[in-house]
Amino acid sequence: MINNKLPLIIFLILLVTACNNADNKHDGNKKEETKSQVDSLMDDVMEGHDEGMAKYSKLTAMRKEVQRVIDSLSKLPAKAKEASAPYKTKLDSAAKDLNIAISSMDKWMEEFNMDSAVDNIELRIQYLKNEKMKVGNVKETILNSLQKADSLLKSKF
Repeated sequence: MINNKLPLIIFLILLVTACNNADNKHDGNKKEETKSQVDSLMDDVMEGHDEGMAKYSKLTAMRKEVQRVIDSLSKLPAKAKEASAPYKTKLDSAAKDLNIAISSMDKWMEEFNMDSAVDNIELRIQYLKNEKMKVGNVKETILNSLQKADSLLKSKF
């Protein structure tokens, strides 16, 4: 009698084992996809950071150059100073934009938490999405301020 039920018992064991393996595979794939999404977002955030930081020294050099030109304009005779006032106003605006770009990058780096929500994948994904957007805005601020200052310095008045 046991011999008659043995194939049925073996079949049931194999069936349960196969179903469990299929469920584990499905859960594993979902975990891998989620981990891959986290890795991809982190790569995007770091890429934005790296692009911004690559321009950081240029920001500080450009700020010095803009300030040098502003200082030179302030030493001009009264009539020339008056004629250069619109140009100086644009340079002042460019200097302000460069300072904002530097401050924005510094602030983002200070506030970014590389290990935020490592124990909660969903929160981590949301955090990294937000940081990707923030660092993208910082990068755009840097690039725009550099372009504006460079254009002004090349144009003179």
